Amino acid sequence: MTIVWMCLIAYLVGSVSPGLLIGKYFYHKDIRNYGSGNLGATNTFRVLGRNAGIVVTLLDMAKGVIGALLPLLFHSDVHGIIVGLFAVLGHVFSIFLKFKGGKAVATSAGVVLAVNPVLFILTAIAFFSVLYAFKYVSLASILASIINFIAAVPFGDWIITGISFIIMVIVIVRHRANISRIMNHEEPKIKWM
Repeated sequence: MTIVWMCLIAYLVGSVSPGLLIGKYFYHKDIRNYGSGNLGATNTFRVLGRNAGIVVTLLDMAKGVIGALLPLLFHSDVHGIIVGLFAVLGHVFSIFLKFKGGKAVATSAGVVLAVNPVLFILTAIAFFSVLYAFKYVSLASILASIINFIAAVPFGDWIITGISFIIMVIVIVRHRANISRIMNHEEPKIKWM
């Protein structure tokens, strides 16, 4: 029964949308009506600016960290990444937003940070390297999720590897429109790197 409570709490934490809340209460904007319409950090950067984008990125990551660390709080031997996955699912399919949400990147990064900091660093290096080279956040996110899965294998933790594969699939599926725009040279590039 404990695992059910942990997964439920992780899902509810993941379902909270910092991008929506910060946009509405501090900028009087619903970011769903601007830019890409997405609730994640990238659209927050685009619509509300750098400071809001940084805060939303950190808060979205914190949702993943909290989810993955719940087994410690509950003194459970359940693997943190399993519970953390439910924070990711909450972020993507928020119960508070009619099961709509973000694209899982920052929250997934928070989960990986909590369960395997070395894997997080490797994935972060991949993300920023691709971002620097191509200037597409979406492409960096997709390739980082793939590299995260591949890099997880040598650690020998098959639960992390399996969940990393699921996260990779979620990230790729959530970015399918971005993939189409990249192929058509319509995807906006960042200008700050």
